[in-house]
Amino acid sequence: MPGIVIDGQALEAADGQTVMEAARAHGITIPALCWHPALSVDGSCRVCMVEVEGRGLAIACNLPVREGLAVLTDSEAVRAQRKLTLQFLTLNHPVDCGICDKAGECLLQDYHYAYNATPSVSNEPKLHATKHYSLGERIVLDNERCILCSRCVRFTREVSGSHVLGIEQRGDTSLIRPAAGRSLDEDPYSDNVIDLCPVGALLSRRFLHQSRVWYLTATPSICPGCARGCTVDVWHRRPDWQLQAVATHRNHAIARVTPRENPAVNGPWICNKGRDLADLLERLRALQPMVAGVPATLEEAMAAAREAIAAARHPLALVSTWGSNEELEAFKEHLGPLFTCRVKADHQRGPGEPGDDGLLIRADKNPNTSRARALFGEAPADTPGDTDLVLVWGEGFDGSTLPAGATTILLGSFEAPENVTAAVFIPLSILTERAGHYTNFEGVVSGFAPCFPAPATVTHAEELFPRLVPEGGRP
Repeated sequence: MPGIVIDGQALEAADGQTVMEAARAHGITIPALCWHPALSVDGSCRVCMVEVEGRGLAIACNLPVREGLAVLTDSEAVRAQRKLTLQFLTLNHPVDCGICDKAGECLLQDYHYAYNATPSVSNEPKLHATKHYSLGERIVLDNERCILCSRCVRFTREVSGSHVLGIEQRGDTSLIRPAAGRSLDEDPYSDNVIDLCPVGALLSRRFLHQSRVWYLTATPSICPGCARGCTVDVWHRRPDWQLQAVATHRNHAIARVTPRENPAVNGPWICNKGRDLADLLERLRALQPMVAGVPATLEEAMAAAREAIAAARHPLALVSTWGSNEELEAFKEHLGPLFTCRVKADHQRGPGEPGDDGLLIRADKNPNTSRARALFGEAPADTPGDTDLVLVWGEGFDGSTLPAGATTILLGSFEAPENVTAAVFIPLSILTERAGHYTNFEGVVSGFAPCFPAPATVTHAEELFPRLVPEGGRP
């Protein structure tokens, strides 16, 4: 391992590392706009310039380490060069930070204040480019803000493999554009380019002009969209910035979802389905406990469920693959001995939805099948003809398969016709209202935390299961 010196500190670097990688491995941040640890080196932004003692200036992203190499990351020469680079990058950049969705997260803005922070040296009018160029139904491009770092282009070539984006023309007329006749909608990972963009050039239509990032906070969570179980940040309104009079529903709504880097699961990426968790989790909720289709209190519904369980002779439980490890274990402990248990798929692959793609997306569209099957076995979720009670936890239930006369107890979170026809319906909390863990298809366990309080009329499954056990158990 070569020994190098960075800002007077003697450090060890790994063979094959660049100065950028070695510095960051030791907690030394060298600014960069085009460089990204998961992409190839482009070397176009020149912001990562360092001073090599005895040799002058060089870009850290493409400077290999070698024994005895000594560099300065913040010398006067380096700061002077970065100032010139920032002046160049902002020469034609629009001064519209006040309406830019990237404000508060913009690297160009941060570096301008750190290394430039002076008015433009040019008196000439700024050159104009395309505003709000459509890259598909999910993303719009502002070419005036684009600094041609090529991160988005490299992502579609090196990570997602869609090869949708490229750079056309040359010099100050260069533009990011999709390949002829193609759309970024073809790429199921397209929204990662929004995170990759160091400025506000690539914009999410879903999040466009919806909120300032400093009004939001990020809660660690897990995407339940497939068996990969990608770790994500669910962004929502901060408690100290709650809306009081207008659009108060946004206080308890998902504003956006971004990847939470996890090398063991998803690296720094997620697919577009993970970005759309609001579509999954903010469907019409079922909030009212019911007994025989009639509104009831939670205590009345639980009492009716206990009576039905105690009276059954051949009860079957269909266990949710969206339940957390803690919920599954609670079901196993308290209700498992009373039922024949089968694992069901709460969600199936939809029309046109990708299956296993070799990157992140899995054909199994449920986050905790692995742990559910480890606890309850691999037997198919069929319904024997002598079944007289079916307890259904979660979605994916076809009531037409029930034997005639079988009683049903439904435990769910969303409105469905079966809720009214069931003997007992008890509403449950959802992913953003509770804490827990999932085990993905590779056996990796990841945790999630609550973003919002659960509605008063719903209960947490982990707390419900012991309360459904009949007194003295089932005879």
